Amino acid sequence: MNKYFDFEKSIEIIDNKIKILESNNKDNNFDLIQNYNLEKKNLLKKIYSSLTSWQKVQIARHSSRPHTLDYINNIFINFVPLSGDKKFAEDQAILGGLAKIDDLSVMVIGNEKGNSMESRIKHNFGMAKPEGYRKVQRLLILAEKLQLPIVTFVDTAGAFPGKEAEERGQSESIASSIAQCLKVKTPIISIIIGEGGSGGAIALATADRILMLENSIFSVISPEGCASILWRNTEAVQKAAKSLKLTAEDCIKLDIIDEIIKEMPGGAHRHPNEQFLLVKKTIIANLKELIKLPVEKIVAKRNEKFINITLN
Repeated sequence: MNKYFDFEKSIEIIDNKIKILESNNKDNNFDLIQNYNLEKKNLLKKIYSSLTSWQKVQIARHSSRPHTLDYINNIFINFVPLSGDKKFAEDQAILGGLAKIDDLSVMVIGNEKGNSMESRIKHNFGMAKPEGYRKVQRLLILAEKLQLPIVTFVDTAGAFPGKEAEERGQSESIASSIAQCLKVKTPIISIIIGEGGSGGAIALATADRILMLENSIFSVISPEGCASILWRNTEAVQKAAKSLKLTAEDCIKLDIIDEIIKEMPGGAHRHPNEQFLLVKKTIIANLKELIKLPVEKIVAKRNEKFINITLN
């Protein structure tokens, strides 16, 4: 991780000092390095306790932030990937399959952005096409048939906006995924781990429990898109980010999500292992609550929840 935000210049300066001291490899540098690390820890705590909406957008998009595949590899065991929509093609922007979390068998589905230029191109930067959302529907139906709870990870700027996606029924496939989520007879937990953009995110985030990482975002449009439409100026992104109410704190106040998963000061990209443990613990706790309920009650409450969101 070597990318610093403009609001992290003081952290970058300390890190550079630590690197110089470590490269000298002198015993008397040890105490100084420890002092710098303590100063860095306190600075991160101060900076990350008062982030603006736009700063959280930047963190949610950080290239080193853990993605769906990272959570699958570090939280679940015995993952068996399932591919294709049985109609057109496999969409690598959506990952899904059978897995276990502790002693619970589940269906895992999520957007994958990739973490290198090669993998980002392979996964289309996490932007799914119609075949991706039809794959989601297929896995939802399979989970219901196998009586497995569903865990989804949301991390996308939105559905792919290309001409071929529209020709193959992009809006219909998203709407059908949302409809399938509403009626599938098994518990659904959704975790927004980075960006939750537009209908492309809602197609995977129509769930009984919607959780958000502290520095993730959830909005109907990107701040850049909002700024260009409302103010005809993409430089108004900070104003747009604040107006969109897209942070986890905003979403929980508006009753759009159910729980915020804390992040260590410095963000999930600096502390991935700690974040995996927190997310795992939260998923298990929510699953154990949901699987105790009658499935008819779960589906009824899910539908009531989203009707109330639309009415409000």
